[in-house]
Amino acid sequence: MPSPSLRRVAIACGWLAALAAAGCTQQGSEGFGASAQSTAVAFEGARVIVGDESAPIENAVFVVDGGQFAAVGKAGEVSIPPGAKRVSLSGKTVMPAIVDTHTHLNRERDALVLDLQRRAYFGVSAALSLGQDNGSVVYAMQREQVPGAALYRTAGRGITAPEPGRNEAPYWIKTADEGRAGVREQAALGVEIIKVWVDDRNGTYPKLGPELYGAVIEEAHKNGLRAIAHVYTLEDAKGLVRAGIDAFAHGVRDRDIDDEYAGLVKERPNLVLGPNLPDRGVAIDLGWLRGAVPAATLAPLQAAATNRPEAQAFFGIQARNLARLSAQGMRIVLGTDGNTPWAPHLEMEDMVATGMTPAQVITAATRNSAEFLRLDSGTVAAGKSADFVVLDANPLDDIKNTRRIDAVYLRGAAVDRDAIRSAWQ
Repeated sequence: MPSPSLRRVAIACGWLAALAAAGCTQQGSEGFGASAQSTAVAFEGARVIVGDESAPIENAVFVVDGGQFAAVGKAGEVSIPPGAKRVSLSGKTVMPAIVDTHTHLNRERDALVLDLQRRAYFGVSAALSLGQDNGSVVYAMQREQVPGAALYRTAGRGITAPEPGRNEAPYWIKTADEGRAGVREQAALGVEIIKVWVDDRNGTYPKLGPELYGAVIEEAHKNGLRAIAHVYTLEDAKGLVRAGIDAFAHGVRDRDIDDEYAGLVKERPNLVLGPNLPDRGVAIDLGWLRGAVPAATLAPLQAAATNRPEAQAFFGIQARNLARLSAQGMRIVLGTDGNTPWAPHLEMEDMVATGMTPAQVITAATRNSAEFLRLDSGTVAAGKSADFVVLDANPLDDIKNTRRIDAVYLRGAAVDRDAIRSAWQ
């Protein structure tokens, strides 16, 4: 198997700081005197990508109040509250903030907060850390909203067969009762989902068998939780679907999927796939990270971004599998693995390279991923959390334009990207 993929503080801002961060102009509103205390802000003139594959709204107006989108529509169709601040986004494109459903973040509080702030810098509003978390901090952080940082969710301690020498955070189980006990313990701690690994690590460890992962999945469902699987082979993926798995954190990686598997997936319309694509094995330019990521971090990544036929073949298997499952309507979300805050932008480019359209990929990375984490975000729509990214170019024309970030807003407040970048450097 090829080497792992290459991919993969702030302050709460007042509205004046928000406007400065967005590089926008503030205009007076009629009736300002009596209504000067209005908390609403109207953003005008942008192209808005809603995040649900609908056509973008050209020359849009959206009103943010109380951390939520209060109204969204075309200019002239949205009532702007008296006294609202007005922000011009003419020439910009707005899309929902990204949600990453597969990460592995730090477990110590200060380092974890930095992880979440750096994700916010790159337009990520929430991240799920998937199965390698222990200690009290990770469970407490799920209930926090750190200003200027992405929301945090965790699967706590995942469940696998014994893997001596590997990460010891997950439960290493040998019996169904051990697996069920692990699920109950994590459920009591308030995890988002139960993670299982079904992988022999290229023949180096015993694999979690159907009688064990079946018990884990069943116990998760008894406790009102879903189960998500790390999987490698087609045959294991079939077994997991039959056992009632709710989501996959990887696609099938050993071969092209067959008609039997496609049929099993079609029978489960709520089954979710986070493809977590591998490195494409092609030379790419990472210059867009210059100035944001420390030079000492960027240089080796750029040097390793070369053409590698073995990696291209490995990517090809998963690309074909994703294309087929997406085409038949499987629910696709975005996940990146590891702890690389800019990785969602690389993953989205790779997803488009499999044949998905930019609109489909943006929907996977925003609405679908937010719904998977049961968040009130993911689309630019009234009633949703005002988590959005202001871009200098349209990602529907070129998915790489998601990297051309002018400003990020989380829960209605501008992220202080300058402060995050300065601290990182």
